[in-house]
Amino acid sequence: MRIVVLQLLTLALFLLVVPAIVGSLFAFREKGGQGLIFRWVSGQFLLWAGFQAICVPLILRQQSFRWLVLLFLGYTAAMVLLAGALWMFRRKKARALPPQVPEGQARKARERGPGALLWLVFWGLLLFQLVQAVRLVYEDSDDAYYVAVASIAESSDTMFRVLPYTGGQTMLDARHGLAPFSVWMAFLARVSGMRPVLLAQTVLPVALIAMAYGIYYLFSVQLFPEKGGQQPLFLIFSEILVLFGNYSVYTTEVFLIGRSRQGKASLGSIVFPFVLLIALMLLKKLQEREKIPVGYYLLLAAAAAAGCLCSTMGAMLTCIMVGIVGLLTAVFYRKWKVMLLLAACCTPCILYGLLYLILE
Repeated sequence: MRIVVLQLLTLALFLLVVPAIVGSLFAFREKGGQGLIFRWVSGQFLLWAGFQAICVPLILRQQSFRWLVLLFLGYTAAMVLLAGALWMFRRKKARALPPQVPEGQARKARERGPGALLWLVFWGLLLFQLVQAVRLVYEDSDDAYYVAVASIAESSDTMFRVLPYTGGQTMLDARHGLAPFSVWMAFLARVSGMRPVLLAQTVLPVALIAMAYGIYYLFSVQLFPEKGGQQPLFLIFSEILVLFGNYSVYTTEVFLIGRSRQGKASLGSIVFPFVLLIALMLLKKLQEREKIPVGYYLLLAAAAAAGCLCSTMGAMLTCIMVGIVGLLTAVFYRKWKVMLLLAACCTPCILYGLLYLILE
């Protein structure tokens, strides 16, 4: 029992605490860009982007899984130290500014009143979904490959060199080797000591489903900036759509609840909504004729790299999404410079797409 508790604490550190610390690098001043949820989600995307940049070259060079673990731990430590240094700088700078006037008690009471019950309903439905995702977990046919890849990488210290179906030696499969989401699961299993199968079917669904709803919450902040009943109501309707989305095995709702441990499911349920969220925040800045911080573009580039980590389809689909946003900015706002910067954010997708064509 003590070992299980230690494993869960280690996973909580790498899936919750560390991303929240790293995400402080992207704390924006506007509404929705300073909260803990935004820092947690954006920090995870930065870690995913770093994992993709480290893992793929090691896979192509046929390096051992042990080297990946050491290098990514070093990258994670560097990001945490950088975030800590930036936090100290911001704190020192904030001391020189006049203190902010706290909100009135009447406004706080007004905000708590109508939305309190709705927030309770939202948290109750979210808890129900997290429990059901673990209690009713099933072995999807794709788990025979994706979860097996994670188990083999963790146990054999190799990456994509052993065929999951037979255990025999194989050549690199570019389609899966360039999208090593399963190897990220193997990394979590190695640092925590938990078996990859148990990790994929119990812990990861909870973390990834919560992350998806964190993105939905950030959408509600952008769409309904005034606190009240609109934000929890938006989230409750999102939960209802997920709960009753099992009309086909290929819906986004099924992928979120039942297959989030697979990279392509996280691509559709987490990466794409986050790209749309950053695009929405960026377009709102253009609408209000405000300067767009560089952090927006860096975070969008990290999301593009994370899409490549989840699936090779992410390279093409993410480029299409960002390209549509770029066309909108060019047509409606006449911001050609922004269009070029958005195109630069697709650099990871273009590089991994070209690499896929070369290897194939």
